[in-house]
Order: sequence, then C-alpha cells, then structure tokens
Amino acid sequence: MRGRIYAPTCRVMGRDRMAKTNPFTFIQQVRSETAKVTWPTRKETGVTTLMVFIMVFLAAMFFLAADQLMSLGISFLLGF
Repeated sequence: MRGRIYAPTCRVMGRDRMAKTNPFTFIQQVRSETAKVTWPTRKETGVTTLMVFIMVFLAAMFFLAADQLMSLGISFLLGF
C-alpha cells in the first residue's frame, strides 16, 4: 500500500517477529504516528483531571463509610 509504512515480518522458529529497522526509520515512523494523534486541549486536560480528583474523593468517602459501618456492625455482633 502506498502512503503507509509497514515493517516487514519474518518467521523465526514458528513465531512471527518484526524485522529490525534502523533508528532513523524508527524515528520517522514515530513522528508519522504522533502526527496522527488528536491531543487534548489544556482545558480538556484540566477538566478531566478535576473529574478524576472528584471521583477519587467520592470513592474514598464511600469506602470510609462502608468500613465504619462494617466496623460498627462487627463490634455490635461481637459485643465490643
């Protein structure tokens, strides 16, 4: 196929292995693939980070409450 870079494969002892490429070709392939990536904006990254921190906090509060409730229940059952 034209326009696409594929590394040839070879068979070694019944296994598929990628053929070795030189460092210059590898860097070209990496740059080509990185150009295809749609990178998030600064705002998207900030919003996503904030959402992760909020979810971590909510999960921590949930597990704290569940732990306290189970501790209270076990203490009640064992008579402590």
